[in-house]
Amino acid sequence: MSDSPPARDSGTRTALIDAANQLMLEEGYAAVTTRKVAARAGVNQALVYYYFRTMDELFLAVFRRGAEASLKRMERAARADDPLRALWQVSSEPRDSALTIEFIALANHRQAVRAELASYTRRFRERQQEIIEHVHGSGDVGGPTPAAMTVVTAALSRILAMDGMLGITAGHDEVLTLIEEYLARAAQSDSGAPSSSPAP
Repeated sequence: MSDSPPARDSGTRTALIDAANQLMLEEGYAAVTTRKVAARAGVNQALVYYYFRTMDELFLAVFRRGAEASLKRMERAARADDPLRALWQVSSEPRDSALTIEFIALANHRQAVRAELASYTRRFRERQQEIIEHVHGSGDVGGPTPAAMTVVTAALSRILAMDGMLGITAGHDEVLTLIEEYLARAAQSDSGAPSSSPAP
């Protein structure tokens, strides 16, 4: 067997990442074992360690793929007619929020995952802040600063996702109404702002 890693676009590698991703969403990160991943992907268990030398490598592959997809969606949001609303939709997507919660739990036990999660979180929030600042321009819609808004957005999306997992909905409608009012006010205030987004 060659010492060089298998091709990154391998169909089998993708199937293993898909399987781990689904297991994390359905059963939690603790359920992600080589046996279960291989069974879900429909391949021999030995192939898991052929494509990923450790379970950390597999978890990181799942995380990076999702994180890069989120960054791409954020860039599309920056070019939307209503960038702030599009940014909120990216940040609050239930499936992504639920997976992020699993990775936060996993990061408590695995240093490599913790470092990667912190790195991508900084990248995401820095870019999000740039977009918010660009959209607002010199307008003043009140409320939190762009930097604070990135933290508030992350916190709200995770709380809503965690509550949803527990079947808790009290206060959700009110929170979503507050967000809607802020987005509507911001859209009205920024209607004359430039529509183009700064290059990443």
